[in-house]
Amino acid sequence: MTPVWAQFPAPPAGGVDLNSGRLAAGRGRGRRARPPAKPTPHWPNGRVNLGPAPGEKGVWEGNAGSTLATNARGIDNPLMNLPTNLKVSEVPFQPWARAVYDYRQSTTTKDDPHIRCKPSGGPRLFHTPYGFEFLDIPEAKRIDMVEVGGPHTWRTIYMDGRTHPKDLEPSFFGHSVGHWEGDALVVDTVGFNEKFWLTREGIPHTSFLHLTERFTRTDYDTLKYEATIDDPGAYTKPWTGGWLIQWQPDQELYEYVCQDNNRDPKHMYGGPRF
Repeated sequence: MTPVWAQFPAPPAGGVDLNSGRLAAGRGRGRRARPPAKPTPHWPNGRVNLGPAPGEKGVWEGNAGSTLATNARGIDNPLMNLPTNLKVSEVPFQPWARAVYDYRQSTTTKDDPHIRCKPSGGPRLFHTPYGFEFLDIPEAKRIDMVEVGGPHTWRTIYMDGRTHPKDLEPSFFGHSVGHWEGDALVVDTVGFNEKFWLTREGIPHTSFLHLTERFTRTDYDTLKYEATIDDPGAYTKPWTGGWLIQWQPDQELYEYVCQDNNRDPKHMYGGPRF
């Protein structure tokens, strides 16, 4: 059977505006100029709307090439990464964690659990192809995140002020509680298992991971994602990285089945792409 490879989107024509954290409008070689984005949408109560405006549709793009730290051998969409990101050499790895990262890089990330149809937790969730959306359910005081390429997974963020339960059973997505800080959704998550990679290029973590994420819709077309990694099992101190995520208007999530015959020859076997 012919292997299947996700087609990753190209970086935006204008790149990242270093002052605003927005995607810059502009024209790249062979690309159309992007029109200026509309303002950040809000609900009647003033809270940010993380989805489409009423009567419209759309999803957030999965930026497959974005990452938390600059990869020395290059990645697919470097213009999406935040300008404040660390270089890999600056990440406060413990020695064993750096060795694991280097091994995953040297083997072309062929052991990535995601390409074997395992769920992708933490930041890995947001650079997975085919997109994702937020389902804000105020009457239930929670926000659900649904994505296609995870494979077809969802994550619940509790917005009712609860704390994390004790003695959590480790899971791919952990236990998430959220709150609003101005226009930013801040999500605190613990209780991760160690069965996934923290990022696509192989940044490791342990079950001690305490993840803090900030989702800021800086304009209609741009979601700024920032993740702070506090994992004393793998790092000597907390560190932060992130990227910008583009809005895909008029798109909807669709059925995607991750199955044994979906192969990524480059990353699973170190072979060429088909």
